[in-house]
Formats: sequence, structure tokens, C-alpha cells
Amino acid sequence: MREIHPGDLDDLARGAGILGTGGGGDPYTGKLLAQRAIREHGPVTVVGIDEVPADATVVAISGMGAPTVSVEKLPACTEEVTALRALERHLGRAATHLVPIEVGGLNSMAPFVAAARTGLPVVDGDGMGRAFPEAQMILPGLIGVTVAPMAVADDKGNTLVIDGVSDLWSERLARTACVEMGCSVSCADTVMRGDQLAAGLVPATLTLAEDLGRTVREARAAHADPVASAARLLGGVRLLTGKVVDVRRRTSGGFARGRAVLEGTGGDRGRALELSFQNEHLLARRDGAVIATTPDLICVLDTDTGEPVTTEGLRYGLRVTVLGAPCDPRWLTPGGLELAGPRYFGYDCDHVPLPTA
Repeated sequence: MREIHPGDLDDLARGAGILGTGGGGDPYTGKLLAQRAIREHGPVTVVGIDEVPADATVVAISGMGAPTVSVEKLPACTEEVTALRALERHLGRAATHLVPIEVGGLNSMAPFVAAARTGLPVVDGDGMGRAFPEAQMILPGLIGVTVAPMAVADDKGNTLVIDGVSDLWSERLARTACVEMGCSVSCADTVMRGDQLAAGLVPATLTLAEDLGRTVREARAAHADPVASAARLLGGVRLLTGKVVDVRRRTSGGFARGRAVLEGTGGDRGRALELSFQNEHLLARRDGAVIATTPDLICVLDTDTGEPVTTEGLRYGLRVTVLGAPCDPRWLTPGGLELAGPRYFGYDCDHVPLPTA
């Protein structure tokens, strides 16, 4: 158990932005929103999975929508609690703990906003170990925990509780509502008991994000290579260092979809890497061959600073390094690949193991 103060969020947001594989929302915006909530309401307590009582009611807090929209449409900072209260009314009981549904930029910060305003603790873990674009893509689903009931709220105070017959239907109905509510909503869902957390969550990912953010910051201060430092901590591999030469991106169906092309520089001169994304980076082709796929992590970092670059932040001329890092092994089971493997997203290939160098 420990307390999170505003100054603690710098490293955490940076690391969460890297782990978010380009998605999960802008980590800088999320950090500012969480810092404001903590300054106004006091520090947030973070607890380990083993500190949560077996009969606890743990609720996942997140945002849904196209990250391209959130760049211009900032949250009102009321949506998280509004969604939580709507879910509690539906359940007939109060939440005792909050947890991020994914470790991604803004979505790792959203539970801290709600926690500061409600006084509830945040569990050190998440339901993915990275970020994914659709609500049903969660590890708790592999142990029978459902997304529904799922409460969504917008910045105007509108709420909707969805009780889908399956996680996929909950995603489809919530996504439709999200588009009508301005392509950006907050969600409270995936209710777990305390005794389900060890099997359903990826443990200590908030700690990992904080360690990762600090590693990048310290490497930069020591004039070392921040990207190499991040890769070592993640057990990852560099896929290409280069310059962004083309980005094609559109906002469609509540997602930011598109592709980006990188032209290699330095030791990668003469090579090219193409990234395909749906909020998050899902597939990487180097010189035309697939070298990394979902559910492994494909992370884009600024080459000089090690700062995460989100899919909505990709711009022509940016100098970036792309890393591949291993996902939680549960994603590589048949059930995990069915939920979030490359074929689910329409790519005509199976999961490709990351290169060793």
C-alpha cells in the first residue's frame, strides 16, 4: 500500500504511454487530469492484488472512443464518477476498489481521477498488460468475468447501463452509444471480486509503468540511450529506428484507424517499416515481411527522448524507434488469440513471434 501524489504521476504516465502500444489516450492529458483531481481531493492509495479482500467489489474504470477525438475534446473530469455511480445503482452495492482496465496513457490515469474524487483505492494491476481497442479484449474474460453490466457516461451527464448477452455485444452496443455521445465516454465495468484478481489481472503494471517512466527519465538525464533502457526493462527488441514519412489516419466507428510508414536511418538506412493501427499498433511489417503482431506490444518512442508517441501523435518527420515487447503469456493461448490475435482484426496471418535481435 502506498500513496500517489501529483509528482508521482510524471513517471507513471510516461511508462503507461509506452506500454499502451500507441493507444489508451494521450498520457500527458491523462496526467494533468489526474494531478488536478489529486490536488483538489488528496492523494490516492494504491494497493497490491494480495491486499484486496476476497469479497471486495472491484470496478474497472476507463475511457472509450477514438483518441483522435480526445485531443480536441477534453474530458470534463466528472465522467468517471458519473459512470461509476450509475453502475453502483444498477448493481445495488458500492464499489470498494477501482482498477485500470488497461495500462495505456490516459486510461491508466482515469482510475486515479475517480479514486481521488471518491476516496477509493486503486489496485496495482490491469486487465490487459497493454492497451487494446475493444472492450471484450480483457484477460478477466478468460476466467469467466464479463464486461457487463457496463455503465458509460459522457461530459454532459448522460448515462447508459448496458447488459449485453456477451462481451462482444457489450462492446458493439457501447461503441454505438459512444459514437452518438461524441466519440468519447467514460466506462465503469468488468466487476470482479477480490479473489478473482490474481487469475484475472496482470499484476503490478502500475508499478511497472512507473519504473519504466523513471528508467527513461534517468537514462535521458545521464545522457544514455533512453530507448535502449526501456527495451532492457521490457525484455523487448528494437524493430527499426527511422523517420516517419507517411501517415494515413481516419476516425471511423469510434476508432482511430490507419497506417504509418517509417524510413530507416543510421544502421537501418535502406529499410522501411509499416505500422497498422486501430487505436493501438497491431501489426508491423519490415521490408514487406510481418515481424511483429498483436497481442505482443508494438511501442513507438521518440528516438532522442524515449517519450511515447501515440497513434494520434504520429506526424511526418518525427524521428522514432519502434520496439517489440512480449505480451502476457495468457494472450498467446487459443482463447487469448481468438480475442486479440491478428486474424480477429482482419489480418491474413497468425501471431508471429518477435525477432530475437
